[in-house]
Amino acid sequence: MTSSGAQTPRLAEPTAPVVASMLVVLGLLGLAVFYDFVRRQVAFAVSEPSDWGHTLIIPAVGAYFVWLRRDELEAEPFRPFWPALAILLVGVAWYALCVIGPKPLFHHNLQAAGVTLALMGAAWTILGTRAIRVLWFPLLYVCIFSQTLSERMLSKFTFLLQDLAALGAYGLLLVFGFDADRSGNTITVISEGVSHPLNVAEACSGMRMVVAFTALGTFLAYTQMRGLLQRTLMVLSAIPVAVAVNILRIVTLGVLSLADANFAAGEFHHFVGLVWMLPGLLLFLGVQWVINNILVDDPGVRRAI
Repeated sequence: MTSSGAQTPRLAEPTAPVVASMLVVLGLLGLAVFYDFVRRQVAFAVSEPSDWGHTLIIPAVGAYFVWLRRDELEAEPFRPFWPALAILLVGVAWYALCVIGPKPLFHHNLQAAGVTLALMGAAWTILGTRAIRVLWFPLLYVCIFSQTLSERMLSKFTFLLQDLAALGAYGLLLVFGFDADRSGNTITVISEGVSHPLNVAEACSGMRMVVAFTALGTFLAYTQMRGLLQRTLMVLSAIPVAVAVNILRIVTLGVLSLADANFAAGEFHHFVGLVWMLPGLLLFLGVQWVINNILVDDPGVRRAI
C-alpha cells in the first residue's frame, strides 16, 4: 500500500543526446519515406536554377532561424508531447494517398502538405509544446519556400504579372527615349527603321521572382525587423520590388536585342535575370531601411515571433 503522500510515477525526461538520436533516426526514416518527393524537388531546382535554385538554400535559412533562438530552446528540458503523433501519422497518410490514390491527388504541392504535417508532428512529438512555439515558424518557412510551385498554382497570377511586366517595360523604354510599340505582350523596339520584337512570355512574368523575393522579404522581416506592421510591410514589399526588377530585366533584354537578337533568348536570357538579382537585393535592403527608419516600433511592445 502506498502512502497518501506518494507521487504518481512519471516518465523521465529524455536527455539531449537521446533527443538528438531520436531526431536523427526519425530524419533518416523521413528521408526514406519522402525520398521521391525530395528527389523531384532537387531535380526541379537543379534543372531550373534561375527560377527555383533558391529552394536549395531555404533549409539552411530555416536552420539559421533556429540557431538565432537556440537559447530559448535550451532553457528547459524537452518534454515529448505524444498526442502530436497523430499529426505525424495524418501527414504520412495524406502523402501516401497523394502517391497511390486518385490521379488528381498526385501533385507535388499536395504531397508537400503531407510532408509539412509530418515534419510538424514529428517535431512536436519529440521536442514538446514549448519547443514547437519556437520552431513552428522556421519549420513552416522551410516547408513553404523550399518547394517548387506548380504551373497550375502560378497561372492564377502569371497572366496578370505578364501584362504588368509588358506594360511597365514598354513605358520605361519610352521614358528612356526608345521608339517602341506594344501589341498585347509583344514589345517592338524600332531602331534605324528595323523592328526588333520582344515577346514577354509567361516565363517572363516575374512570378517566380515574386516567390523568391517573398522568401527573402520574410527572412529580413524575421531577422532584422520588430513589430507586426514593419514585418508585414517588409513581406508585402516583395511584390512591387520583384515586379520592378523584372521590368528592368525585360528593358535590358530589349536594349541588348538591338545589338543581337540572340541576347533576348537562350542562356544569356537567364544570365541577365541572375545579374539583376543583385540590384534587386540592394533595392530590397533600401526598402528595409526606409521601413525601419520611418516606422519606429515601441520597444516596450516588441516581441519575437
